[in-house]
Amino acid sequence: MPQNGRSSQLIHIEVDRRLGHEWDEWDGKPLPGGGDFSAPASRFFWCAALSIAVLFGAAFFVGFLLVPRLEELWEPARAVLFIGLGFVSGLTWGWYLLLLASFYGPVLLLPERLAERGPFLKLMQWTSHVARRFGARDRVEHAAVDVFNGLAERRRRKVRKGELLVLIPRCLSKETLDGVLAVAEKYGVKAFVATRGQLARRAIREHRPRAVVAVACERDMVTGLHDVAGRIPVLGLTMQLPAGPCKDAVIDLVKFESWVKGFVEK
Repeated sequence: MPQNGRSSQLIHIEVDRRLGHEWDEWDGKPLPGGGDFSAPASRFFWCAALSIAVLFGAAFFVGFLLVPRLEELWEPARAVLFIGLGFVSGLTWGWYLLLLASFYGPVLLLPERLAERGPFLKLMQWTSHVARRFGARDRVEHAAVDVFNGLAERRRRKVRKGELLVLIPRCLSKETLDGVLAVAEKYGVKAFVATRGQLARRAIREHRPRAVVAVACERDMVTGLHDVAGRIPVLGLTMQLPAGPCKDAVIDLVKFESWVKGFVEK
């Protein structure tokens, strides 16, 4: 990457903090754990199970409320409604158990279109909404992204150097940004500084990569994966935020390089 291009990106990074919309409620106080929201994958699976239970519990409750009126219009409504809900519920729980076994077991039991690039993205988003109600959003989202990456890495997808795109936010520290750009230059892959999600999606449309390595905080990562991962393979690396959101973020550069290398080296 040309030196003048790198300098312009560094100048752009070093402006005053500008909060992304996902952090509108931040009160300026230090984040818990120094901005490191690491959590075991089990935290996501427990919260996901709760989310599924809440979803179908609400569906059955609404069904009980509607059945008397529906039976006036169509006599078999009760049986059809609850058999249908029971079937969908059983199918969902069966899928959840296969997802659980795929992540913790030695064999991927679900294809990517039925796992991390399919229904998992909806489950991750719904689980995030539930976790927010309990004040556990960031750690549950971190665990969700780890589960996503754990499944995606095991697909062992390979692309050519020109087919991989690295997406990074504007809020990385100077040292971290230099490290990311050095890795991108070392492996000959494109790196794009996306100041917001809309620009990241535009970069994907313009460059048409066959795979993406993305860097973001947990909140932006979950949103980005939901928008993009269904269309293109992605690995998402979450950041630590020692200075609070949207400023001087750091990442695990060793893991970042291993992902880039894993995509492009045969």
